[in-house]
Amino acid sequence: MLRLTELRLPLNHAEDALRPAVVARLGIGDADLTSFTVFKRSYDARKKSAVVLIYTVDCVLVDESAVLAQFSGDQHVRPTPDTSYHFVGHAAADFFAPQRSRPLVIGFGPCGIFAALILAQMGLRPIVLERGKEVRERTKDTWGLWRQGVLHPESNVQFGEGGAGTFSDGKLWSQISDPRHLTRKVLTEFVKAGAPEEILFVSKPHVGTFRLVGMVEKMRADIEALGGEIRFQQRMTDVLIEDGHIRGVTLASGEALRSDHVVLALGHSARDTFTMLHERGVYMEAKPFSIGYRIEHPQGLIDRARFGPNAGNQILGAADYKLVHHASNGRAVYSFCMCPGGTVVAATSEPGRVVTNGMSQYSRNERNANAGIVVGISPQDYRQDGLTEGPVSPLDGMAFQRFWESRAYELGGGTYAAPGQLVGDFIKGRPSKALGSVQPSYKPGVYLTDLAQPGNGSLPDYALAAIREALPAFDKQIKGFSMPDAVLTGVETRTSSPLRITRGKDFQSLNIKGLYPAGEGAGYAGGIMSAGVDGIEVAEALGREMLGVCIKA
Repeated sequence: MLRLTELRLPLNHAEDALRPAVVARLGIGDADLTSFTVFKRSYDARKKSAVVLIYTVDCVLVDESAVLAQFSGDQHVRPTPDTSYHFVGHAAADFFAPQRSRPLVIGFGPCGIFAALILAQMGLRPIVLERGKEVRERTKDTWGLWRQGVLHPESNVQFGEGGAGTFSDGKLWSQISDPRHLTRKVLTEFVKAGAPEEILFVSKPHVGTFRLVGMVEKMRADIEALGGEIRFQQRMTDVLIEDGHIRGVTLASGEALRSDHVVLALGHSARDTFTMLHERGVYMEAKPFSIGYRIEHPQGLIDRARFGPNAGNQILGAADYKLVHHASNGRAVYSFCMCPGGTVVAATSEPGRVVTNGMSQYSRNERNANAGIVVGISPQDYRQDGLTEGPVSPLDGMAFQRFWESRAYELGGGTYAAPGQLVGDFIKGRPSKALGSVQPSYKPGVYLTDLAQPGNGSLPDYALAAIREALPAFDKQIKGFSMPDAVLTGVETRTSSPLRITRGKDFQSLNIKGLYPAGEGAGYAGGIMSAGVDGIEVAEALGREMLGVCIKA
């Protein structure tokens, strides 16, 4: 096949306009185009009154070589690359002799799911240990926090089948380098599990929470059908390490499982597990992350600012945004995990703490847009020993998160209601007394207060100052962004893992052989797509080790 890129057509082009556009661009007759498929569709909305769709099309031609010769040197006409997935190897039917242990995967979020799936597809029969519940039971528990203010510490937005990504916008794109087209493998498996086929070609695919639930269940069934095993409500409490090699794990029930190969796909909120691993000497280090608030606007305001007269177009859907401001105090403020037409959700996993996150359904038709507005921080910002030099404890970031989450719980009235403030009041430094035109979506509810009390606010003073400066600056990019009635809800602390369980080029822990840190919790991913890709790469590395497959130079 031949791939044609940067084929531009008007937003409202006729349904049958693509084929003649391909024919015209290649300068061939209609009969010379045997067939074509859309590989990608994006849009250019820089000129709001004339939004353009941009297609990448794979074509089957009568004489492909002649066309390629004609367009020699044209980077937009070239052979279609091979995006199919190639396994590193497969286990023989008798591979598991009595003395050979099965690989363990700890955690069943996006990273753990894809690690387990690839291992199962290679015939390596993984055992998955997930501390939370099956996705539908987990959903009931999560709604219990949102509707009744009842937290289940082992079954919530952070813990359970599907991981934190299940209660999110379900974004399926990433900016990671992907020379092997592993994102295509992720998308293909999602479509097999019930995702709409459009995720294979739209530029910013998403599926939303409700669809993710069914997809996760289908992928679990596929893993089990291939010989894998998924055990829920199985929290790992210890690891067995002998002579620098992992030899197994211990569960909260007291059960011990032997294994020489363990994938750690923990997620960024497994704080008790991080502490245990640190105590056992697993090498890890502090890393930067970000803290801030969720902000809510009317979705229509964002649509009009981004698309002008084309706001509401079905192809464009609900508009998103990506904003960055470099504040005068040296801090970077940016939008994070933007959820068009979504809701702000309670995302804590620990009693007496408040954490926010964002979520959207596939339709993205809720009244508000929301996004994190967060400030980057470094380990030096959150170190707990009071020093200004030397290494920072890998656990200090968790202590920092907990402090501000507990402060949010206090400011929210001592319940799981979240402290909130109108943007106009936040900028002017006064507490909010009443809501305006924007009704916050966070459940169990928002408690209006002053998020930015000097020296006693909901975030460090440097973060408050940076956000206060950034909001009017963002208004220059999206008119109305700093509207007085927009709502800030606190706090957003779990943007990424506060530590990294460092690994080498073989994807194994630097000091524990057979231990494979993976995904967002280990500090190697951020979002569903990158976590899924990391799970694939870790499974491949583990598979090479178990199967004795050499890595080609």
